[in-house]
Amino acid sequence: MAQYDYDIAVLGGGPGGYVAAIRAAQLGKKVALVEARELGGTCLNRGCIPTKALLHGAEVYEQTVNASAFGVLANEVGFDYTRMAAYKSATVEKLVSGIGMLEKTHGVTVINGFGRLSDAHNMVIARSSEESINISFDKLILATGSSPARPPIEGIDGQNIVTSDDILTMTELPESFVIIGGGVIGIEFATLFATLGKPVTVIEMMPSILPGADADIVRTCMRVLKKKKVSIVNNAKVTKLEGGDTVTVTYELNGKEKTAEGACCVVSVGRKAETRGIGLEEIGVEFNRNFIAIDDRCRTNIENVYAIGDITGKIQLAHVASAQGLVAAANAAGHDETMNYDVVPSCIYTSPEIAFVGVSEDKAKAQGIEYKIGTFNVAGNGRAMVMGENLGLVKLISDMEGKLIGAQLMCPRATDMIAELAAVMKLGGSVKDIADTIHPHPTVSECVMEAAHDWEGLCCHGMPKKK
Repeated sequence: MAQYDYDIAVLGGGPGGYVAAIRAAQLGKKVALVEARELGGTCLNRGCIPTKALLHGAEVYEQTVNASAFGVLANEVGFDYTRMAAYKSATVEKLVSGIGMLEKTHGVTVINGFGRLSDAHNMVIARSSEESINISFDKLILATGSSPARPPIEGIDGQNIVTSDDILTMTELPESFVIIGGGVIGIEFATLFATLGKPVTVIEMMPSILPGADADIVRTCMRVLKKKKVSIVNNAKVTKLEGGDTVTVTYELNGKEKTAEGACCVVSVGRKAETRGIGLEEIGVEFNRNFIAIDDRCRTNIENVYAIGDITGKIQLAHVASAQGLVAAANAAGHDETMNYDVVPSCIYTSPEIAFVGVSEDKAKAQGIEYKIGTFNVAGNGRAMVMGENLGLVKLISDMEGKLIGAQLMCPRATDMIAELAAVMKLGGSVKDIADTIHPHPTVSECVMEAAHDWEGLCCHGMPKKK
């Protein structure tokens, strides 16, 4: 039997890779984790965590501005974006350091450098301060992640035209923004900038922002954004960018050419898999379009090679990458586990927050599913009223037998509350199970129970349905 330096090598230290490395070590394997940049990958360093740190700062600022409504007098309220950015960076550094400690305490060898496969069992790692080193391994887990897509728009490389990665490195906030893309990333940035009082225009090619979210929730979100003076242009195709101190964005709308201007243009139109230059073609890894093809055990077509995260093109979310990492690590260690993507919650950190899982009402209609819904308006919730956040709704969707098949939330703490509904769906539970579960009072989570009661036609805190 061949002798290898490591039982399992993981290429990429993002939320999929670093979790996979720890799980493989927990299962008794000798593991190497190879990362060219910082541990934590895009999510921790250039995505989930830094954006939420900035959004939290903006939320605190907004709450302080409106504090007089609660009897709290805060004079001369302002914000210092440089300090907000410093807080964001300090938070990221602490978490990166924590991941490094976790890897060390679990016995994982972390190697900093750019790894390239020479064959399916060997990797050359180029290190910044040393000569390249070579490692060998029995099994390999690919977890190299993704980067912001840059579409072929004329002028996209111009001055003050940036990606989501770039905007997170700024320590000063531009005076106005045009955001290309009304998906999750674009709308979260629009929320951040607008909350801090900056004019924002969002240009989206599709008929609606936030694809996948319920239409009722999208309409409410658009009302909130417009109240923050965000301009939203749907069904628009960007054709040209002109950089400079003022960026001009040219787009087509209803057959006419129009323009929007801002001090900064953020291009937020999705992400592309980072698979170039790591030797995948040389070892014969198969692709499905631009993503690595895998089966439900996260195996590629190469017997000892697994792939997880954004490079697989399944669902580009950090928690999906982590779940895939656990499955891939278990299988690489000799177990037999499979991935199931049926119940994957999504979260959007707008204000109020949005979260959903399963099918939306729109999708149920489109798929010809017979369904029944229960809804509850957040304005009827005592805890939300106390917080001064009484805008939003909860919608539960079941099949005709009552089995929960989808949930859509727009309310305070929605991103925390969605896990309850994902668990019910995972267990095949019903809306009645939720209705019969005593929820603590006063909490926003009662909105979920009330929506379940509405499904039964027995909601005590909502308006009676017309018969």
